[in-house]
Amino acid sequence: MSRRANPLLRLDLQRWRMRLMLGLLFAGYAALSARAMYLQGWQGDFLQEKGEKRINRTVPIPAYRGMITDRRGEPLAISTPVESLWINPREAEASPAQLQALAGIVEMEPAALKKLVADENKTFVYLRRQLPPDLAASALGLDIKGLYAKPEYRRYYPSGEVIAHVLGFTSVEDRGIEGAELAYQSWLAGEPGAKRVARDRLGNVVEVLESLKPPRPGQDLALSINLQLQYLAYRELHSAVQEHRARAGSVVVLDARTGEILALANLPSYNPNNRATLTPERTRNRAVTDVYEPGSTMKPFLVAAALDAGVIRPDTRIDTGEGYLTVGTKRIRDVHPKGTLSVAEAIQVSSNVATARIALDMRSEDYWRLLSRTGFGALPGSGLPGEAAGRLRPYENWRPIEKATMAFGHGLSVSLLQLAHAYTAFANDGLMPPLTVHKRREAVAAQRTMSAHTAREVRAMLELATQDGGTAPQARVTGYRVAGKTGTAHKLVGGRYAPDKYIASFVGLAPASNPRIVVAVMVDEPSGRQYYGGLVAAPVFSRVTAGAMRLMAVPPDAPMEAPPAAGPVVPEDSEAA
Repeated sequence: MSRRANPLLRLDLQRWRMRLMLGLLFAGYAALSARAMYLQGWQGDFLQEKGEKRINRTVPIPAYRGMITDRRGEPLAISTPVESLWINPREAEASPAQLQALAGIVEMEPAALKKLVADENKTFVYLRRQLPPDLAASALGLDIKGLYAKPEYRRYYPSGEVIAHVLGFTSVEDRGIEGAELAYQSWLAGEPGAKRVARDRLGNVVEVLESLKPPRPGQDLALSINLQLQYLAYRELHSAVQEHRARAGSVVVLDARTGEILALANLPSYNPNNRATLTPERTRNRAVTDVYEPGSTMKPFLVAAALDAGVIRPDTRIDTGEGYLTVGTKRIRDVHPKGTLSVAEAIQVSSNVATARIALDMRSEDYWRLLSRTGFGALPGSGLPGEAAGRLRPYENWRPIEKATMAFGHGLSVSLLQLAHAYTAFANDGLMPPLTVHKRREAVAAQRTMSAHTAREVRAMLELATQDGGTAPQARVTGYRVAGKTGTAHKLVGGRYAPDKYIASFVGLAPASNPRIVVAVMVDEPSGRQYYGGLVAAPVFSRVTAGAMRLMAVPPDAPMEAPPAAGPVVPEDSEAA
């Protein structure tokens, strides 16, 4: 049937309608063409900029933090590549199964993770910092929209708690927080770089377009620490603290000639690789930040000041009477009456009465001047953060009783590092090299604190203290002459001296004929009957020094046969006036 024959098949459109439709089509096409010409011709730069902002991103390139080594090149702190996971809640799309799997990887409760992802008020939320790369890859493999990974570095400390207080640790942002990590932050950190990348609509990097700035890695840092000696010091301190059930303890080992810190250990300690152990009690670098009354370890400085002032000679005789001395309304005592003693014997048996008499016979200014020259009352300057200056009052304000008690270490406060540094003056014939925790490449100028003759005379007296009849026969070392001084002081608690709380200490030099090291030991609140420095701290000195002499290959200066069994320790008085 033809189209004309059937009226239902005829399409009878008026011509004006056809022309209208064609006109509208051509008008629309013309409008689109004009718009395209306008956008391309007049708005091209603007649109290009907007497009690049949506696709192109400038992202930082983290800088590799410098490695920290000991003086022999052994690694102490190194950086390893890690990934941090973050999510954009506004983009996030994840099924319950995906969220469950992601919660296991980032170690979060599924409910907490779901709440985080649902918070569309935020566009950036960290889920887990410093993940191992394989775990980060597993998380990204879940194909969760809006989940991204950011490359970072994490610090690792191979020696753990053994050297924690020297090194400190870094934050999740890779910035130093404690120890050498903080002190040398600018040296270790380097400078991050930057690159321009193209991202797809999911935020994935599809192309690196340009390197804007290469990262500058941090510089490596060589410390003065000898890691082998550090392990030895930590082990012996740990043994002593456990044996005497002490509250805490510290050991400092210095190179007597250069002022370098060879070892510094504290207990309690912490593992910088495990942030769960980072408590204020454990992270405190006690040898550097804590001060205490040093007790009889100060007597050699009193004697040195008196020798330099010409008030006494080593053989000057001092009458200690019945074992006590009354100053004003106060009484200074020895444990047992000792009669008449030479100055050298007073150091050997640690007589409070004898040293108090010497102090009262000399000018306060002379004693204060020597203490000030040897660093008391000032920051040690080791380079470690948190150093304490201690307390040394102006001599003009000393009352007679204060002058007398300062002779045996009461009425002033020091840190163990400060005290060890001061003893380098006896080891170096009166010269004190500046302290450092950084390995020295060249010699530095030392400060004269006392005459060379005085330093040698005091060193001879300190050697007597380690012999039979002295307070520290347990400090002796086979094959080496050693010199040192014990200290046993009551602790100040609430402004009063606690009758049953002590600080036991020992500071010594080895070998005494030509000192190479200074070792200072402090044990805080030893329990039980043994609390004297000669019984608690001196044995630690002996074991650390014996190991140090072997590690440093120092020639013996005494017969190599084992010395006879140490005689009884002469008790020293720990009582303040």
